[in-house]
Amino acid sequence: MKIANLLMESRINMDLQSRTKDEAVGEMLDMIRDAGFEFDYGRVQASIREREEVENTSYGRGFAFPHARTDAVNELYIVIGVSKQGLEEKTVDGVPVHVVCLLLTPSTIAKLYLQTLSGLANFARQDGILEKIKALDSTSDLIKLLSDSNIMIDKELMVKDVMRHGVARVTPDDTLKDVANQMFRHRLSALAVVDNNFRLVGVINDRDLIKAGLPDYKTLISNLNYSMDVEPFEELLKKEDKIKVSQLYRDDYEVTTPDTRIVEVAAIMIFKDIRRVFVVDNELLVGVLLRKDIVSMIIRG
Repeated sequence: MKIANLLMESRINMDLQSRTKDEAVGEMLDMIRDAGFEFDYGRVQASIREREEVENTSYGRGFAFPHARTDAVNELYIVIGVSKQGLEEKTVDGVPVHVVCLLLTPSTIAKLYLQTLSGLANFARQDGILEKIKALDSTSDLIKLLSDSNIMIDKELMVKDVMRHGVARVTPDDTLKDVANQMFRHRLSALAVVDNNFRLVGVINDRDLIKAGLPDYKTLISNLNYSMDVEPFEELLKKEDKIKVSQLYRDDYEVTTPDTRIVEVAAIMIFKDIRRVFVVDNELLVGVLLRKDIVSMIIRG
């Protein structure tokens, strides 16, 4: 089913007057209220604000996706608002939010909710889509634009619905310092290692970096009184610009595809006790599925 089939013209506002995302959410909730739908709007707005406190849903490219799973509603609501002037919100890429996609759903239909959120996010990633939306005048034109994008909702929850698209990565020629900087910048414990064609060749994690500083760690564990001639981490700092990823990375990693069922990958993660599975398409790295994302997106919502 096309995601456009879930949209209703009465739940699209092509000229939001709000100046902040919180005001925009209130303006969009009023659209539902004005249409005669009854539910606890205060409780719904509180759930949306709680979700925003966990993670800002202004994801960049001029789009925001405020959402909530709450039993204050008994069906899926998709409300889209377009701000011609842009909202006064801090964004990750500095692009003002112009399109707000509000999703409300009861906890009983998590699959459709996640797939809809994923589909709208994929729509937002299309090149030039923000300018196309800002140039539209009518709600029917927006629905047609979404329909022409051919974004579909599958029968089952797939890896592509939950995976992270922006994968932090390094190459074998990068240095230990490059790895440490990337890990710090993205708050990650591991990075994908790719070749010049973005083909996945390995993985490097924080444990590998520490091992580079403690090559004799087994001796140290067996004899805690073992005296080292030099401070190992100090020596590591001296060589951080010289040690290459090619000297440290490993090729023992798990991969999957965007169209694999999420339950299959989750089962592998539990069985093998692994935190991440890289997502490849035609041998190219296109995403990563983290165990914590399954918790935060599917279980936490």
